[in-house]
Amino acid sequence: MTQDPVLDAQKAALRIEARRRRRELQVQHPEADWMIADQADALMEIFRLRPGVAALYKALGAEIDPRPMADALSRRGWRLALPAVIDLEGPLEFRAWKPRDALARDLAGLLAPLESAPPVAPSLILVPLLAFDRRGHRLGQGGGFYDRTFAALRGAGAPPLIGLAYQGQEVEAVPHGPFDQPLDGILTEAGYNPARKDI
Repeated sequence: MTQDPVLDAQKAALRIEARRRRRELQVQHPEADWMIADQADALMEIFRLRPGVAALYKALGAEIDPRPMADALSRRGWRLALPAVIDLEGPLEFRAWKPRDALARDLAGLLAPLESAPPVAPSLILVPLLAFDRRGHRLGQGGGFYDRTFAALRGAGAPPLIGLAYQGQEVEAVPHGPFDQPLDGILTEAGYNPARKDI
């Protein structure tokens, strides 16, 4: 929540519709996860990335499942990481992760690598979303964890911040305030949507 009740109400209304729409898209496009993973090389080329650490997420509900992308990146020499909430008011910590590693609930109740997993600095961050617009604005679940993380990472050498979504999750405009951090782009089953700063 923000200090702006109008903005909070706009986001809450869009979340209801966006969740419904995303469930429909999951049924209509069960192949989307794999189609997104097929674009791993193109994404690396767009950002001129060499294998490093890719931060993903554990899919919840109808979110795009990043496991096919994790497999694709691993085959290309990338190491993987997952986020962990270590402070309910702070940024996320990214911890090294492999697909068979044990997970435990973090402070927010989400599955995350164990505390013994080493923290890592991602060179690419892939995130879930409920809705996005052409300017790269992202509607998340409302916890603010990714926005605080993105704000802390902004600047020279910051990793690309890429949303994974169904193309049908695009909306004309995502309500946003001064603390909402835009993505660099969104990767969907239909291709890559760079965030446009000129509109």
